[in-house]
Amino acid sequence: MRWERLVSDKRFGLEDYHDPKRGSRTDFQRDFDRLVFSSPFRRLQNKTQVFPLPGSIFVHNRLTHSLEVASVGRSMANEVVNLIMPRHESTPAAKALESIGDIVAAGCLAHDMGNPPFGHSGEKAIATFFSEGEGAFLKDRLTQAQWADLVNFEGNANALRVLTHQFQGRRSGGFAMTYSMLASIVKYPYSSGLSGDKGKFGFFTSETESYRRIASELGLPMLDAPAGETLFARHPLVYIVEAADDICYEVMDLEDAHKLKIVGSEEIIGLFLSFLPEERRARSLEIMGRFDDPNEKIAYLRSGVIGELVTACARVFADNEEAILAGEFPGRLLGHVPQRLREAYERCNDLSWAKIYRAREVVDVELAGNRIITFLLEKLVHAVCNPDLNYSRLLLSQVPDQYDVSSVDLFSKLQGVVDHVSAMTDVYALDLFRKLNGMSLPAV
Repeated sequence: MRWERLVSDKRFGLEDYHDPKRGSRTDFQRDFDRLVFSSPFRRLQNKTQVFPLPGSIFVHNRLTHSLEVASVGRSMANEVVNLIMPRHESTPAAKALESIGDIVAAGCLAHDMGNPPFGHSGEKAIATFFSEGEGAFLKDRLTQAQWADLVNFEGNANALRVLTHQFQGRRSGGFAMTYSMLASIVKYPYSSGLSGDKGKFGFFTSETESYRRIASELGLPMLDAPAGETLFARHPLVYIVEAADDICYEVMDLEDAHKLKIVGSEEIIGLFLSFLPEERRARSLEIMGRFDDPNEKIAYLRSGVIGELVTACARVFADNEEAILAGEFPGRLLGHVPQRLREAYERCNDLSWAKIYRAREVVDVELAGNRIITFLLEKLVHAVCNPDLNYSRLLLSQVPDQYDVSSVDLFSKLQGVVDHVSAMTDVYALDLFRKLNGMSLPAV
């Protein structure tokens, strides 16, 4: 892969109108701004990250998480440029490298736009509705690839669909984002038949040709795959987007857990200090001694932890640029940082699983979210499969026009249902659940 081809400002769906603009903003900066002002991005403010949406304590939601990932991703990308630019001076790649900070920032902003309500449990609820729930009867009516898409529903693949699909009444190309930005969010550049035990993949059957176009334009090599499946090498910037996401969710989940008093101050301070080199720890403790607020101490250390990880990941990328461009780099950037940082990160991950992701308030959201999403899917899938029933007509009349629930094609109708449910905020899904159960009425 070559940087001068990997960085393309051609817009998906507007290829015939490609005309490099001159002005104060690049096309990649326009991507970022377009996302900020979009409805799907705005809805992230009311989608659970990990903890229940805030009462008196404001923890992260999908929107604040995405903003922080964009900030970290831009910093990491800029560090990468500083490290590798000397190798590319006076080459066609030099100009392309100047834009990767903006591409990564936009990719980070968009990376969670396909996630359904109620956190990661929402993805599982959609998948299991088809694999082991009321939707299982549909298996014999769909192709193997279509069925794999549904029983492995994945927010990453759905983000690509949200950004590229021409929903009813919308323009061709969806958001008409640049090819490079779209490729930067596809962490798993293969079809659902290759998802494996973890259920991860990068594009639905309906978007396979779209991703092929993106890969062809950017020079992403196709890799060997079983018959009927599609597999590409990752776009190099995916590694930076992925690392920024991993850093933010791990570190910020711990900070949120501290604010909610799930984990004590001393435990978090000890974990965060272990990221720092010996010579910085004493200095950090001395600075923390200047203020008494434990939240301020945690925030101070958190910034240092993120800085250490950003620098280390940028160095890993730079040291392995050749392997990354060859599509041969194994794993993720965080898996190759110095041992001190890897071990500290793993200790944080172990604590998160032991005390955070199984905390009562987190599990309560997962249980409620699973019930709500399953119920909504049951009603909507029944309606699209039996559209002539009176209740079906009433229910489908309330589905936004952009979702194709009246298609003659069964899979398209089911995708319309999943599009609708996955786009919902937590509050909207709960409100619709109550209304359909007769537990709330307008003006009552």
